[in-house]
Amino acid sequence: MSAVLCAALALAGCASAPPHNALAQWRGSPNHNERRAQLIVLHHTQMDSAEQALRTLQTANSQGRVSAHYLVGEDGRIYQLVAEDRRAWHAGAGRWGEIGDLNSVSIGIELDNDGSEPFAEAQMQSLLRLLDDLTRRLGIDRQAILAHGDLAPSRKSDPSVLFPWKRLADAGFGLWPREPLAPPPPGFDPWAALRLVGYDLRDPGAALASFHRRFRGNEAREWQAGDAEVLFDLQRQLLALPEGAPPPLPAPPLR
Repeated sequence: MSAVLCAALALAGCASAPPHNALAQWRGSPNHNERRAQLIVLHHTQMDSAEQALRTLQTANSQGRVSAHYLVGEDGRIYQLVAEDRRAWHAGAGRWGEIGDLNSVSIGIELDNDGSEPFAEAQMQSLLRLLDDLTRRLGIDRQAILAHGDLAPSRKSDPSVLFPWKRLADAGFGLWPREPLAPPPPGFDPWAALRLVGYDLRDPGAALASFHRRFRGNEAREWQAGDAEVLFDLQRQLLALPEGAPPPLPAPPLR
């Protein structure tokens, strides 16, 4: 075979290969279609190993075909399964703010974790590196890092309460309350603030459990002392109010 033909074949192969991240090993899954990313959604696999998770993400589970754009192993290895410009099937039914079709606007990252153990140091370092890469290249807001449980509080609780959200926030990712917390103004409506953050309130107890899992380190389904202060600060961040600005007018109570 001539050198020219070899070069042509190599170029053709490169042209047909899907775009993928140089940080990750390509382990392609056919379970995807087109989409555009505005959010990053974190999951835990709830499986015993990265290889078991890869098999599921490349084929199907008992409830049908699933996939994610990335899987981060416990050892820190990053696998890419779906190109970033394609719509992976990871979020399922859910809502965040006004967004209903979450797969169409998100990058899905699975973390190799069975849901009952702390997240490994090597895994967290790789996740932070991946988040930095994705937000920079794709122009995703660094606050727009969400939990699967945030999007589908009635169905999902991943990543678990053991996930270190403050560590992500310290690295500049995700929404997190700022210390010291200020008391909310009279008439402050925590339900309205919870809705402003993005939570679906059709199942109020599940929404509270998801909020508590993310921001308070527990899964209580009722309001707790300190919740209003946390939500007041999150609301101020989302409204982009500078420090020292007067508090917003209280929202009317939800009916």
